[in-house]
Amino acid sequence: MNRIQQKIREDKKLLSIYFTAGYPSLGDTVPILMALEHAGVDMIEIGLPFSDPLADGPTIQASSTAALRNGMCTEVLFEQLKDVRKKVSVPLVIMGYFNPVLQYGVEAFCKKCEEIGIDGIILPDLPLDVYQDEYEKIFRAHGLLNIFLITPQTSDERIHQIDRGSDGFIYMVSSASTTGAKHGFGEEQHAYFKRISDMKLKNPQIIGFGISNAATFNQATKNAKGAIIGSAFIKMLTEKGTKGIDSFVTSIKPSR
Repeated sequence: MNRIQQKIREDKKLLSIYFTAGYPSLGDTVPILMALEHAGVDMIEIGLPFSDPLADGPTIQASSTAALRNGMCTEVLFEQLKDVRKKVSVPLVIMGYFNPVLQYGVEAFCKKCEEIGIDGIILPDLPLDVYQDEYEKIFRAHGLLNIFLITPQTSDERIHQIDRGSDGFIYMVSSASTTGAKHGFGEEQHAYFKRISDMKLKNPQIIGFGISNAATFNQATKNAKGAIIGSAFIKMLTEKGTKGIDSFVTSIKPSR
């Protein structure tokens, strides 16, 4: 069983942290992974920086630009991660955009992920039907879960299609916007969270976009299995560096 599937079976709300590989410094990727696991994070999304990150807000865009300037690319990330499973045991997901994967070669990319011990991939710009028609067999052959996104505008029919095509969790985007920290959720978002929960999908949902602190984490996970924090974590890294990781995670989930 995939590590993501194992983690989802645990009887607790899951905290996933996203960060951009190669930021703040090129060599920070593995130290950040180790510090996050030590702090008690349940799952980690490693952002593969891209020059045109359509789904990302200004904080993550800025970190991607800095990481690319630092020299981060697909080859460098794979080299950094080659021995990561000797140091980190939590589920690891690579999140990025399809262009770098296509440039590297989908088969070669998935093979490398399997060798390293990556558990899943999130590619917001890879549609479900294209994935199923052209790439699903490759992903499955290498033990990788492909995680799909839904938004408040996604139709019930499409949500059920995504649910049938998923084997891990569904990335539930909290609002129709780019990534970025927010101070809370409105009635419309809470209604959306409940609507999806009431659909009784086979895959649990983990909510992302707009989660920044304990309050928004608790609001998001009232009707979902977990939540993902990205922009707020990257802001903390910008201000405090890796030494601020433990206190940041503890402020979100004090009991671990």
